[in-house]
Amino acid sequence: MKVENGVTNFAVYEDATEYYGMAEVTLPEISSLTEEVKGAGISGTFNGAFVGHVEAMTLTLNFRSVTKDAIKLLEPRNHQIDLRAAQQMWDSGAGRYKHTHVKHILMVTPTKFSPGKLAPASPAEASGEYAVTYFATYIGGVKVLEIDILNFIFFVNGIDYLADVRKALGK
Repeated sequence: MKVENGVTNFAVYEDATEYYGMAEVTLPEISSLTEEVKGAGISGTFNGAFVGHVEAMTLTLNFRSVTKDAIKLLEPRNHQIDLRAAQQMWDSGAGRYKHTHVKHILMVTPTKFSPGKLAPASPAEASGEYAVTYFATYIGGVKVLEIDILNFIFFVNGIDYLADVRKALGK
């Protein structure tokens, strides 16, 4: 049996440069756009999800202090963020811990920056929020998720659920 333990550690990159002083990252929540469906032939209402269409996604990066790297991410342009994590699990069959690499790639633009606070002998707790238009996840080198809002891609576990929509739109 394999039991997932969690993230051993992670690193944040932009343009092949590693960002130091990172405290934590909050990845985007993926929520489908929905519309209330009601009418003849059904005995109530339900929220119908539009396949592959998602609500606005946000990435949050928390820094231990205000750095040049944190300020660079405030430049009003696209930033490609590469998050690399080592995830640990217990493999009871092998009787040892194993690690899987997980990579998240995001295309983001800044929407908010907080320089945090100043206090003696404590972190500043600076943070930035970023609008996400592209989000992909690779586990063990295999792409398992790709959401590209601007190019009509909604790929989950080997299936692009918007392929027919692109075809219908002539894209």
